[in-house]
Amino acid sequence: MRINGDVTKISGIYNKNKNVGKVEKTESIATKKDILSISKGGKDFQTAMKALKDIPDIRYEKVSSIQEKYDKGEYNVSSSDLADKMIDYIKNKSE
Repeated sequence: MRINGDVTKISGIYNKNKNVGKVEKTESIATKKDILSISKGGKDFQTAMKALKDIPDIRYEKVSSIQEKYDKGEYNVSSSDLADKMIDYIKNKSE
C-alpha cells in the first residue's frame, strides 16, 4: 500500500503516550432488585397452553371403535372418498 502525504503525522499518532488517569473513589451504588411481571395476555396464553397439555393427543374411544369395526370386517372406506381426501390434503398442504 502506498501512502501519499505527510507520513510523520500519521505515524505520530501511534507513538504518542496516552495518559490514563487513576479512577478516584466511586460513590456507593444502590442495588435494584429485578421484578418480573407477566401481562394479562401472557397469563391467558399460559392458561391455554396448560389446558392443551391436559387434552390427550389420541382419542382412544374413537380409535377403539374403529379398531372393533376393522377386526369384525365392518370397516369399509370407499375408494372415491379416500381419493377425495387425499386430493384435498395435497391441495391444502400446497397453499
